[in-house]
Amino acid sequence: MIKTILVIFGLIALLTTNLTAEENIMILKLKDGDVKIELFSDVAPKHVERIKKLADEGKYDNVVFHRVIEGFMAQTGDVQNGNSSSNDYNLRLAGTGGSSLPNLKQEFSDLPHDRGTLSMARSQDPNSANSQFFICFKASPFLDRQYTVFGKVIEGMEFVDKIKRGDGSDNGSVSDPDKIISFKSL
Repeated sequence: MIKTILVIFGLIALLTTNLTAEENIMILKLKDGDVKIELFSDVAPKHVERIKKLADEGKYDNVVFHRVIEGFMAQTGDVQNGNSSSNDYNLRLAGTGGSSLPNLKQEFSDLPHDRGTLSMARSQDPNSANSQFFICFKASPFLDRQYTVFGKVIEGMEFVDKIKRGDGSDNGSVSDPDKIISFKSL
């Protein structure tokens, strides 16, 4: 009887762990393939909550990678101005906006900005992150403890590597940029 109860509790714990883990997995659809992302809700709960809310509302769908710097990162997430379905005027403003939600207070951590790290973009104000984020192409330790790390690519980094690069002389600004096809919870 006790063994049966222990087995049942063990199965419940295993199922609960898997459900919790799946809640923190998202799929970023790009032109070349799907990117599986693990979110760090235990490290940056408010940022993860914001990303999931905007993604599940479809706000990131068709949003361009407006700033992409070879050997550094690809930045996206301007849900106000970066939608490739909008007019050309808004695309020229891509990277200057956020969402209609208030900015977030920083949730800096000791997690490093390694290859595949997702981190929130912000202005000079550490409490100005809103909807924009970037994915690191390679380790960028100079960003550590200065930007909120909220996730990491766990599958499909080869598709991130294929995102169209921007003009190096124009801070990575991209003409005819690649876009997020969709960004959704698993």
